[in-house]
Amino acid sequence: MTVQADFWHLVGLLLGFLGLCAAALGVVFKLTLSHLDKRFDAQETTRAAAEKVLADRMDALESVNRDETLQWQRVEREMLKFQAELPMRYVMRDDYIRGQTVIEAKLDAVASKLESAQLRGMIGGGSQA
Repeated sequence: MTVQADFWHLVGLLLGFLGLCAAALGVVFKLTLSHLDKRFDAQETTRAAAEKVLADRMDALESVNRDETLQWQRVEREMLKFQAELPMRYVMRDDYIRGQTVIEAKLDAVASKLESAQLRGMIGGGSQA
């Protein structure tokens, strides 16, 4: 059995084979492109979700920062109020010294009176001490 083929038949078969290979490559490229599109879509979805999470965290941080600023302002107001009330609640040093001087002068007067009474008792009574 002999197989006889013309040149044009061989060229036709070669062109058919090349066409089949080109079609197979086209299918492979389309599948690769669809896979890449799905992958890029998944990455875009992940990026959007991460961006949303980051935005939410930033909003939470801004809220905490705002609350903290309000608390510091409240502390500052209370401190200023405390500083305003401080002179009314506590005695100043000069006032304390003046009051202490008055008390010590009175104690000195009482001590001198006691001393003079003791001296009078010794001079006038001799053995009564």
